[in-house]
Order: sequence, then C-alpha cells, then structure tokens
Amino acid sequence: MLVGGEVFDAAYVDRIDSPIIVIGLGMATDSWEHPIHSHRKAQLIFADTGLITVETEECVWVVPPQSAVWIPGGMVHRARNSGDPKGFAVFIEPRIAGALPDTCSTMAVSPFLRALLERTAALPSEYDSFGPQARLMGVLLDELAAAPPEWLHLPMPSDPRLRKLADAMLATPSDHTTLDQWAGRVGMSERNMARLFVSETGLSVSKWRRHMHIITALPLLAQGQTIQSVADELGYDSPGAFVTMFRKEVGAPPRRFLAERTANIRAPLNIPSGGFYEYQ
Repeated sequence: MLVGGEVFDAAYVDRIDSPIIVIGLGMATDSWEHPIHSHRKAQLIFADTGLITVETEECVWVVPPQSAVWIPGGMVHRARNSGDPKGFAVFIEPRIAGALPDTCSTMAVSPFLRALLERTAALPSEYDSFGPQARLMGVLLDELAAAPPEWLHLPMPSDPRLRKLADAMLATPSDHTTLDQWAGRVGMSERNMARLFVSETGLSVSKWRRHMHIITALPLLAQGQTIQSVADELGYDSPGAFVTMFRKEVGAPPRRFLAERTANIRAPLNIPSGGFYEYQ
C-alpha cells in the first residue's frame, strides 16, 4: 500500500490518536492482495467499485460494490480486491466500537452513509476531538452501527475433518465428489458429517458448496471473465446451469447482480487531495 509515493505501514493507523480515521482508497492496479496481518483498531472497508474478499480463520467474506466488510480490532485477516477497486477504509478504536459487531461481518451502505464516508475522508487524521469534525465522526459511527447486514459470506467449520473438506472444495471448486466419497476421505459417516457440518456452519454441505461457487465466481466476473469461462471453472455443464443456480441463490443473474450494485453509485468517487492511498 502506498501513500504519497511512500510505502504505507499498516500499523500506522494504530499510532494515530484520533478514535476514528477515514481514508479514501484508490488502487494503483486492477487487483491487489494484502497478506495476513492484524491491527489494534477495528477496520471497515467499503467497496465503491470493484470487489473485496476478506479471509479470516472462521469465514470468507465477499464485498460487492456499495457494501462494506467490518473487521474487529485485533482480528487476523487477509484481503484482496479485483475489478477496478476504489472505496474507503475506516479505522475505529475498539473502545468506542461497542455498538458494532464483535465478529467479522458485511453490511449494506446507504447513499447517506457513502456521503458521510466521502465527507469524513476529507478531514485531517488529527481532527479536533471536541468540535464539529468530531460530531460528524459520531454520526458516521451511528450510521455504521445501524447499517443492515449483507449475507455474502462463507462460514468455515472448525472441526479438523470438516475443515479439510471445506479447504479441498475451495481449492478445487469444480470437483464433483459425492458426499459419501467425501465422508470416506475425512473418516466419517455421511450422516455424521452432514449433521456436524450444519451444526458448525449453519448450512448443508450442498448449500455451502453453492455459496462457495457464488463467492468464487464474483471476483472472476469482476475481472471481466465470461459466464462461459466461470461456469467451466466451477464445473457446471453449461453457462445456463450456473446462471440458474446463481439466480436461485441470489435473486438475480450474475451480470445483473453486479450491474445493479454498480448502478447504485450516484457520482464518481471524490477522493480528497492528500488522502489518496494506493494498494500495490
């Protein structure tokens, strides 16, 4: 990550005294990946355009345009982006983030909240903690706490046998191995494997696999891949079969889903001078 042509230290935000910091993000490339790390302050990443994927030990989160991902302070995670990514990052002292989730989560961003992000990103990092700027940050905190949740996440099981199954599916999303075959590979009966998987993730193995396909497909589509190539990569017999699955799970076909998200952008992103960060 760069700022002003210099390498940006992720721990930099932890050294700033201000309880809330908002940064406009502009990306130097069409995609980036930030390796495994953590910081004391909680973080929110908003995707104005492009697509963000955040991975923790417990879950994989996908953030489409006009959504955000919340990462509690101290949580170990890694993040990547694709598809002409721009947006904002918010860093919040954990002591004032009590109204926000204590686990990683995604949330929808309203036009008003987006406008607040743009306005507060123009403030200096060391703003007046008792004046109008602080009150504006307080409104931002209230709006973040009130933002409705999004569903685009993939819960990961903690049982070592089920984690082996989930990791294998993620590594090879086109694999058509049956549940009985998977159960044999991880040393469980199919019935016990299915029960424990639902208990740990809230999803059946088949439902989890469909969610995994959606979460895998969205970054590929954001990069400009065709429906045909994505369907092939995920092991579908035809593009139509993939589109049908996507529509049933999401409520819209993939291209429309991304187009509607992008259409919600009211105006070009105005990243303030002096607050423009670039991911490399």
